Amino acid sequence: MNSATVRNLLVRGMLAGLGAGVLALIVAYFLGEPSVDSAISFEEAHASGHEHEVELVSRSLQSTAGLATGVLIYGVAFGGIAALAFCFALGRVGRFSARATALLLSGTALLAVYVVPFLKYPANPPAVGNGDTIGKRTTLYLLMMVLSVLLAIAATILGKRLAPKVGTWYATVSALAAFAVAIGLAYAFLPVIQEVPADFPATVLWRFRVSALAIQITLWGGFGLVFGELAERLLHPKPATAAAGRPVAAPN
Repeated sequence: MNSATVRNLLVRGMLAGLGAGVLALIVAYFLGEPSVDSAISFEEAHASGHEHEVELVSRSLQSTAGLATGVLIYGVAFGGIAALAFCFALGRVGRFSARATALLLSGTALLAVYVVPFLKYPANPPAVGNGDTIGKRTTLYLLMMVLSVLLAIAATILGKRLAPKVGTWYATVSALAAFAVAIGLAYAFLPVIQEVPADFPATVLWRFRVSALAIQITLWGGFGLVFGELAERLLHPKPATAAAGRPVAAPN
């Protein structure tokens, strides 16, 4: 793959990330923001008697322009990174088409980068979590994410090396089993963090975490579909056809 193709795929990845970011923004606004508002109301109700802090940025601005800016910039950035990963993965993880490779990459990245760390350290809304432990919680989450990504890469390498010996099916099952066992050990040895207030509404917490997961699924799934189509058209363009439906002869 030459540099011009990589550059074109990078641009398409960023555009696909922007499109996926728009979809994720819609989900975040309509599904996630109501849970955030409920959590903030709970926090304010339990903060009575304390000095009210002046908001540097209003809540309405946070939930509109602030949310849009964050999600869309994140979408463009992750789209570019994912496009570069696609350039490396295409043809190396199997004889898949560009569309299939994009979807496989998106699904694997969603699992390794978000779902696996999320199951150990799920997202929490405002009013949940001790401010004094935010550094520890952030470090543990990043550690879980790095472990998940490294173990996913190791499982992929293991599967490719086993495939010539035991076949693709058994190699895939063995690699997935090894990944699951390693992740299970990480879950067991890393510390548990439980800082949800006893009287925090369980429904609000559940809806917030479901919305956080839905946003990521929309973002990664949308990117995989859009980028896969753009990459397929770039790498395997269809020949131009005349009005009668016959292929147009290439100029000499």
